[in-house]
Amino acid sequence: MITRVLVVEDDVRIADLHRRFTERVDGCEVVGIAHRLDDARDMAEALEPHLILLDLYFPEGPGTDLLREIRAQNLEIDVILITAAREVGTLKEALRGGVFDYLIKPVTAERFHECLTKFCAYRERLGLGSAIEQHDVDTLLHPASPCPPLGGGCLPKGIDGLTLAKVRGAFEQTEPAGRSAEDVAELIGISRSTARRYLEYLISEGTLYADVVYGSVGRPERRYFSR
Repeated sequence: MITRVLVVEDDVRIADLHRRFTERVDGCEVVGIAHRLDDARDMAEALEPHLILLDLYFPEGPGTDLLREIRAQNLEIDVILITAAREVGTLKEALRGGVFDYLIKPVTAERFHECLTKFCAYRERLGLGSAIEQHDVDTLLHPASPCPPLGGGCLPKGIDGLTLAKVRGAFEQTEPAGRSAEDVAELIGISRSTARRYLEYLISEGTLYADVVYGSVGRPERRYFSR
């Protein structure tokens, strides 16, 4: 299965570097390189890539504009954002836009290769058939990795680095009343049971603490607070 890749990067030298990195990954083919967002829009329509390697900063605007357009048009194109931006807000926007991965420049060849190899495996698994089982979903959404995306040591089975970042983001601003698992689930778009699993993990590492709060009708509710 060949993965068709479009490189969207305004710096010619970096674009060529990413092309060479991509071509070293078995099963990946660079079908085009765009240095402007307008060119990228045309190429995405004409070349029908499976994956776009997208820079964030362009003279005519942010790369996330293209990401939003792809999602709005419901195109079957995945995006890996490659950027020098280290702001948490930028990461949150990318995650909400549904990026497959987020690479911070300068990207090492090893990290680049790992990312694209994982994407190719993801595409291959999705193409195996129309029916899926829970273990298929777990493999796709929570692949085992000795190097979680956000660093900080190995994560236990069932805890994905990108989802964990979203849950952490829900507590960036202090909420006097705390947040329930249902609040977090609704905020970042996951199930309540998944939210509870991540929240309890954050308690175990000391980032959050929990307390039982009684509502106006006396019903107890477990709520989570930042330390």
